[in-house]
Amino acid sequence: MSGFTIIGTGNMGGAITALAERGGVPVQNVAHGDDVDAFTGDVVVLAVPYEALGEVAAQFTDQLAGKIVVDITNPVDLPEGRRREIKAGSAAAELSTRLPQSRVLKAFNTTFAATLASGELAADGAPPVPVTVLVAGDDADAKTALIDAVDASGAQGIDVGPLARAEELEATGYLQLSLAMGDVVPWTGGFTLVR
Repeated sequence: MSGFTIIGTGNMGGAITALAERGGVPVQNVAHGDDVDAFTGDVVVLAVPYEALGEVAAQFTDQLAGKIVVDITNPVDLPEGRRREIKAGSAAAELSTRLPQSRVLKAFNTTFAATLASGELAADGAPPVPVTVLVAGDDADAKTALIDAVDASGAQGIDVGPLARAEELEATGYLQLSLAMGDVVPWTGGFTLVR
């Protein structure tokens, strides 16, 4: 793998950069709105809000052809915190129709930025456990490449099935956001799978 290109320089973009660098994966960072001729990474992570996915897909259709494109969004209306209804079923499914020449995956949307940046979750009094990154997609090789990079960072990548599972991942992300907005869990918390 030649590395990651991360579009978006916010909290999630920074957290995914930290994760990739822990695993020795080179990262090209691109600010949302920048004009870039070529992406150096085989994996392009769209660390932008849901509202920006269409714009990014339109701007970079040619550069994203043949790339593994990772949608990390949770389509939620803020500050109300209502989940958006997506006709395609999920933001990732919608994105895959806009980028038919790309291998679209859903990942990173069920983990908060602070948790991803640290690489671990620690419950009160319990020893820390690795962060879990759930990955959905229809291309087995693309999922393996992303999961290998996640695993190299010390986190735990798990294949949850086809891209159709993105709808459930977005529901899980929405649940986690709702819990944090209601002060039930901290923004440094999250879900993990123990195997």
